[in-house]
Amino acid sequence: MSLNLDIRQLRTLLALRDTGSLVEAADRLCLTQSALSHQVKDLESRLGQPVFIRKSRPVRFTEPGQRLLLLAEEVIAALDNAERDITKLLHGEAGRLHMAIECHSCFNWLMPVIDQFRPHWPQVELDFSAGFTFEPLPALARGEVDLVVTTDPMPLKDVVYEPLFDCEMQLAVSPRHRLAQRERVQPHDLADELLITYPVAPSRLDIINRFLQPAQIQPTLRTTEMTLMMVQMVASGRGVCCLPNWVLAEYANLGQLQCLSLGEGLWTRVQLGLRRETRAMPYAEEFIQLARAHCVKTLSGIVPCQTPNAGETLDG
Repeated sequence: MSLNLDIRQLRTLLALRDTGSLVEAADRLCLTQSALSHQVKDLESRLGQPVFIRKSRPVRFTEPGQRLLLLAEEVIAALDNAERDITKLLHGEAGRLHMAIECHSCFNWLMPVIDQFRPHWPQVELDFSAGFTFEPLPALARGEVDLVVTTDPMPLKDVVYEPLFDCEMQLAVSPRHRLAQRERVQPHDLADELLITYPVAPSRLDIINRFLQPAQIQPTLRTTEMTLMMVQMVASGRGVCCLPNWVLAEYANLGQLQCLSLGEGLWTRVQLGLRRETRAMPYAEEFIQLARAHCVKTLSGIVPCQTPNAGETLDG
């Protein structure tokens, strides 16, 4: 039996696996749902049986479908590698990508992305700037850094933003805390709490400027530069903290923390800020795609962003 598979069908299978639904897979591939369904039906007609179980959400693949997924991963990865190599040959390999973060929790996923990126672009000079007193976005506009991970984009001349994913900011408390049995909290619940944060201006913290301040609640603050220290202090009952859901998931699964929603849910968007000239470079596109793929694959509870290819500019 010859299936005569084409690349579009393999990409469709991967999109179905990653998104969990026909509608979202069609959006990711910029297809109509009808066109995507036609691709799947054509594949199943060649195969002689379904590749996934209908009316399952997220999509559950049959055994033949799972085998085709393995093939898709291998083929698409090989194709992407070939395209990457050709791009480097056509456009050159040299460049600079100095990075900084405003979303300090993102350091955990950023380093593996850098490790993936480095072998493919050995002639791109990589560097990393950190520090809680450092202001990355103004430095980006001045050309001192080339890429900034942020949840608080600023309208800056010739700076574009590439959304990566949305995540929920959650309150973490000890399992023995008085609020631990709640699913969500309101601002007044935190009036007498010690809030442990990173040492940044309170106005840059979502829990302050979007949740507590509108209700005129001013909690007592304590700062630490280390996420692990913050989590350990909360687990031992010495305060509460607010971190992205994907950061807290590991500790919650171990029973060290209880995670609560803030009101009806406080969501934020993680983005990459780049100068327009940097965004036009092939290696910048490569880094963005690696970051998106790594985050979707490894971070629990995030929602991938549907984004235009050329990036977005904030109007001042």
